[in-house]
Parts: sequence; C-alpha cells; structure tokens
Amino acid sequence: MLTDLLELHRTAVLDSVRTVDQVQDDDLERPTPCAGWTVADLLAHMTAQHRGFAAAARGGGGDRTAWEARLASPSDHAAAARDLLAAFADPVEEFELPEFAPVTRFPAVQAIGFHLIDYVVHGWDVARSLGLGHRLAPELAEPALRIALAVPDGEGRLQPGAAFAPALVTRDTDPMRRVLALLGRSPDWTP
Repeated sequence: MLTDLLELHRTAVLDSVRTVDQVQDDDLERPTPCAGWTVADLLAHMTAQHRGFAAAARGGGGDRTAWEARLASPSDHAAAARDLLAAFADPVEEFELPEFAPVTRFPAVQAIGFHLIDYVVHGWDVARSLGLGHRLAPELAEPALRIALAVPDGEGRLQPGAAFAPALVTRDTDPMRRVLALLGRSPDWTP
C-alpha cells in the first residue's frame, strides 16, 4: 500500500512542480484561490511544506524551523520537492507534524496522504492563478477524491490558518471539481 501511495504522491508533487516552474517574476503578486495569498505567498507555503514534510519523513518534523515559510522561487520549490521525494523514499513509520496540533503524530501512510492532497489542490491553485488549464492525472482521481472525502469538515475549517475552507455543495461528477469543492475551493475560481 505504501509503495502505491508513494507513486501517486510522486505524480502529484511532480505535476505541481511543472506548474510552479511556469511562474514568472511578474506573476508573484497575482491573487490565488487561497484567501489573502498571492502567488509568492503560496509558493513560500508550498516550499515550506515540502521542507517540513521532508524533515518529518526523516524523523525531524518537530523542528519548527523546518516548517518556516520564506520567500521562494520556482527553483527553490523544485529543489525542496526533490528533497521531499528523496525523504519519502524511506520514511520513518510515524511523522511528527506540529502544524496539525493538538494531534501531531501520524502514521506515514496518513501523513503522505495529507501531503498528496495538498499538492493536488495547490497545483490547481497555482495553475488557476496563472490562468492556465489544469488536469488531474487520471490515476490520482479516485485516491484524491477518497482523501478529500476523509478530511473532516466543520467549525475547525473556520479557524485562522485552517488548511481548507468549509466544503462547498456540488453535484459535479468531475473528480477534480469534487475534490476542490469538498476542500472549500470554488472550482470556478478566477483571478
């Protein structure tokens, strides 16, 4: 199961790297579907998450400095993604993820699923911010939808810093549009 998940995760991360690689300096101040964030903010977050999850995969997730968001370029993001994929190739059995407080320890499979869904969504966020089309890799459709359905909805999503907004009602059958709605993103968002 872990091997299959890691291959799907790799696809999601590399898809997001290809999208981020298209970001130009004049795109950095564009708005994103992440409320209040510019492309620069989103890129800093994505890069920090790669670093933090890489540290967690190596047993050092409790080090808060690994999770610090700072200005990042597309090449910084790509380097952090490569390091993350290397760390995920042989992860510890349990990840410490301090941003998920009050529970901070998760089995590797669950933590990798968290990261996978984040990059399915953030790849779309960047593409939409740049006005690009985005297509979910077919092999990611069912797993991404399954993970999105498992993300708890409710008042926690209204808290400052919540990873996702409250779920939106949708009758859409397209897996990516359903994932986005389940995680509080309007599939029709435009800058």
